[in-house]
Amino acid sequence: MYTLKKSLGQHFLHDENICRKIVASIKQNPFHQLLEVGPGAGALTKYFIELENINFKAVELDAEKVEFLLKTYPSLKDKIIHQSFLDIEKPFGGKFTVVGNFPYNISTQILFKVLEWNEDVECIVGMFQKEVAQRVAAKEGNKTYGVISVLIQAFFDVEYLFEVNENCFVPPPKVKSAIIRLKPKAESLGFKNEKSFFLLVKTAFNQRRKTLRNAVKSLFDENVLKDEIFNKRAEQLSIKDFAQLTFSMK
Repeated sequence: MYTLKKSLGQHFLHDENICRKIVASIKQNPFHQLLEVGPGAGALTKYFIELENINFKAVELDAEKVEFLLKTYPSLKDKIIHQSFLDIEKPFGGKFTVVGNFPYNISTQILFKVLEWNEDVECIVGMFQKEVAQRVAAKEGNKTYGVISVLIQAFFDVEYLFEVNENCFVPPPKVKSAIIRLKPKAESLGFKNEKSFFLLVKTAFNQRRKTLRNAVKSLFDENVLKDEIFNKRAEQLSIKDFAQLTFSMK
């Protein structure tokens, strides 16, 4: 069969009800191209390869799992990208959907990678450690609201779908899990440019206990820093607040 590799954060989903719920969550948004991240032993993959008129690909780093998948599901020939997701080029031309039981040790990095393709990604349904899912979905004023909340929600609407019990996996992880769905915002957020927006957000939350005035003073002229909004802390600002502030940056 195959072995589980702790170094790759492998916890394989085996609960068929959860698998079907994930597939149903993906099918609620029409798509023609689908990328699965970390198919592992194929718990979800077996459902995706049955979908009609879908250009399907899966990205898997573990050579042993690639061999297992190809033997078990011969139709996956030429559909598996044997690399780390963090190293691959954009897998399709045009719009595509991303799904996966994401390796928890790189799940935030996966989201930041997806941000690079935000113009072409039409939907993401992913399994995350519960705390990460909550951070991605958090709103301003919440203690879990941070860099990843703002940067993801600047481009995507986030739906916290459902939680998954540890016993649905082999081996059971030591953390709770949750499924979230990301869909592109209907209207793009207005900011000066992505570079300024990312810099402002990361700088603000780097010293989140300080007022914004002290945390981001290097990015603004003194006269701009007199505005009352700089009396707030980063977690009190909405995504629109951050976006608007980029137009006042040096």
